[in-house]
Amino acid sequence: MNFTKIDELKNRLAAMRPLNKTELKRLRDEFMIENTYHSNAIEGSTLTLRETALILQEGVTIAEKPIKEHLEAIGHKDAFEYVISLADAKAELTERAIKEIHSLVLMNDPINKGVYRSIGVTIMGAVHTPPQPYLVPVQMERLLSDYQDMKQRKHIIEAVAEFHLRFEGIHPFIDGNGRTGRLILNLELMKAGLLPVNIKFADRRKYYDCFDRYYGDAHTPEALVELIAGYETEELERHIKVISGTP
Repeated sequence: MNFTKIDELKNRLAAMRPLNKTELKRLRDEFMIENTYHSNAIEGSTLTLRETALILQEGVTIAEKPIKEHLEAIGHKDAFEYVISLADAKAELTERAIKEIHSLVLMNDPINKGVYRSIGVTIMGAVHTPPQPYLVPVQMERLLSDYQDMKQRKHIIEAVAEFHLRFEGIHPFIDGNGRTGRLILNLELMKAGLLPVNIKFADRRKYYDCFDRYYGDAHTPEALVELIAGYETEELERHIKVISGTP
């Protein structure tokens, strides 16, 4: 895949006047709310975008919605803010960082947050069965090591796509793997000078198909690479429009 357009847009955005803190906070807050809504909706949350915004911005409790879904929204917001701080510091992706992100995502589960699973799991409808729990630490260590090599050989979008596919395949935690994995994906994009992407709830079938392609006969990350690249292009173009003031 050719990443010339993305690299050109990235350089164009970097060369534009820097956003002031108010503008930057507004864009990040808007993204955080939408990202929290979509990421949690993919995992089954029934909160609407409007309800998610009310919970995160106004501290409103939605009477007819479970408290668990409120906590998932708050946990994802906290995790996203933590990811921004890691990206700003250009922090290395480590096992500790992954577990800290997961601890925030799974704030409503004090027993399992930040802890690798101790039981076997299956992913409903998936073509792949995650490894037995005793293999999780070994496979995570190998993935992090391989990722360092992938970043040297591939475009960052290719590297993060393959990392994401393998991370979700390992399914290291009992719950919260999808949300944690998508936050890691955005952490790595931001560290590379790109923008975080928002995998939409409406595109969930296309997103799931990426895993079937990778773990099926095709065994290629190309579908997810294309999905992420499309989202990245949209985000870059949107930011350039906002900064340049074009309608």
